[in-house]
Amino acid sequence: MTDVTDGVLHTLFRSDQGGHEQVVLCQDRATGLKAVIAIHSTALGPALGGTRFYPYASEEAAVADALNLARGMSYKNAMAGLDHGGGKAVIIGDPERIKTEELLLAYGRFVASLGGRYVTACDVGTYVADMDVVARACPWTTGRSPENGGAGDSSVLTAYGVFQGMRASAQHLWGDPTLRGRKVGVAGVGKVGHYLAGHLLEDGADVVITDVRPDAVRRVTDEHPEVTVAADTDALIRTEGLDIYAPCALGGALNDRSVPVLTATVVCGAANNQLAHPGVEKDLADRGILYAPDYVVNAGGVIQVADELHGFDFDRCKAKASKIFDTTLAIFARAKDDGIPPAAAADRIAEQRMAEARTPALPGEASQL
Repeated sequence: MTDVTDGVLHTLFRSDQGGHEQVVLCQDRATGLKAVIAIHSTALGPALGGTRFYPYASEEAAVADALNLARGMSYKNAMAGLDHGGGKAVIIGDPERIKTEELLLAYGRFVASLGGRYVTACDVGTYVADMDVVARACPWTTGRSPENGGAGDSSVLTAYGVFQGMRASAQHLWGDPTLRGRKVGVAGVGKVGHYLAGHLLEDGADVVITDVRPDAVRRVTDEHPEVTVAADTDALIRTEGLDIYAPCALGGALNDRSVPVLTATVVCGAANNQLAHPGVEKDLADRGILYAPDYVVNAGGVIQVADELHGFDFDRCKAKASKIFDTTLAIFARAKDDGIPPAAAADRIAEQRMAEARTPALPGEASQL
């Protein structure tokens, strides 16, 4: 326990990846709930981010994931132009084994106890039906079903936003915003990846997929028999002639093992926290690989759930998600002007917006946002 505490305190108070406002450890022994709620920033408004339900190897790993994901949400929400800060929650355990209505209600009560500082939604391991249950105990819940006043599945617009990021990458690198004739590898074809594969095929791309779950692969191949299936992610990233790699599963996909063997010239995917550690973005740049920052291109889902708080309108959300194309191009331009990788350029833009929000305007001074 000492090691876990020391690790958390180091990240929060002494690490460059820290700076979180609040971390809440939640436990309800009656239901078996163990959860972590991390609030990174409320500078732009209430923290907004999903709930991940996952069988972590350790409590320390769960806390570390919550901290990283919450920080990423601050940057994502800032770049998406939302009036929300960043937060994230994780529930520790295998959702196939321990997820119950009583556990979700207990979790909802913990979120509600924060009084609106954190607004939750779906993430890996949680679904619209789960958010309907959580909402019974917590009014600060999005990602609910249309029958319960929500917007439904946010992965639809997440995939659409990633597709816009790919189009921007193609425009920047090849001078044409189309994926026609390009070979795109999608690692993870679950909630987001299978929608993304559909967009790519409709645009004329040659799609290669992989997933650790055979049923997820089968769902895509049944619907789109023209896709190619790679044995695993390692095989996918080594695919000859691969133009774009789309990590759409868990984080850390870009690391010291994968980057040196990656055959693609563009990385643009839906997974959060794709860069395993600081410096990976430079490794990509040194290899001539264009990286579309994950939290920029995968913001379609959070755009959708944020809109739910104000009365959901799908067309309005899709229009906002379409702007991910322009935002991604602006980041590439900023990176070129400043002589830095795109990830660093996106961070600078997001940090500027958060810093300006923290600085009160002088009397009579107009907002710069």
